[in-house]
Amino acid sequence: MNRSERNREHEPAADLAGGLIEIHYLRPPGRLQVYVQELVVDEPDLKITLADDYPSDVPVRVGERTVLEQGAPIVWFVLPGEWYDLGLFHLNDGTFTGYYTNFIAPARLEASTWELHDLCLDLWLGSDGHLEVLDREEFDEAVKRCWIEAPAARRASQELERVLGEAKAGRWPPARIRGIDLARVRSILAAGGALDE
Repeated sequence: MNRSERNREHEPAADLAGGLIEIHYLRPPGRLQVYVQELVVDEPDLKITLADDYPSDVPVRVGERTVLEQGAPIVWFVLPGEWYDLGLFHLNDGTFTGYYTNFIAPARLEASTWELHDLCLDLWLGSDGHLEVLDREEFDEAVKRCWIEAPAARRASQELERVLGEAKAGRWPPARIRGIDLARVRSILAAGGALDE
C-alpha cells in the first residue's frame, strides 16, 4: 500500500513549511519511502494528515473492488503509542470506499519529521462492510526472514486479532475517528486545524 508519495532527494524537514509533515516510512527489509502530507490536526493523542493526491498509476484493489485510485485523497489518522495507523480511502470523485488499518510499530513523531515502521499486516473494512485481512503472506515472509523482530510480530498479530474483534462487533474504527470524513478534514484544514469534538 502506498501513501501519497513524493519521490525526491532527501530534503531536511526544516525546509518544509505550511503544516507539511515528512513521513519516513520503513518497510521490511529496509526499504525507505518518504511521503509529504499536510498536517490537519496535531493533538497529543491524535494526528490527522491529508494526502490529497495518491500518485500511483496502479489503483489499490481489495478483491475485485477498486478502493483507491490515482489522484484520490487519503486521510490518515496516527495515534501516538498505538500499533496501527488508519486511512480513509477514496475514489477520485471523493467517494469514500473504506478504512485501511495499517499495523505499525508505535510512530516516532518529532516536529515535522515522523518515522513509521510497517509490520506488513493490514486490515480492510469497506464502506459496504466487507472485512478482509491483507498482506498475510508478506507478514509471514517478513517474520520467517527475521525482518520483523519476534516481539513486534507477536504484537502485530495480537493487534490484528483485537481490531478484527472490534470490527466484527461494529466498534471499528474507534468512535473518535468514526465521525471524521474527508469533508470534515477539509473543513478543519480551512479553519486552521481546530478539531471540535
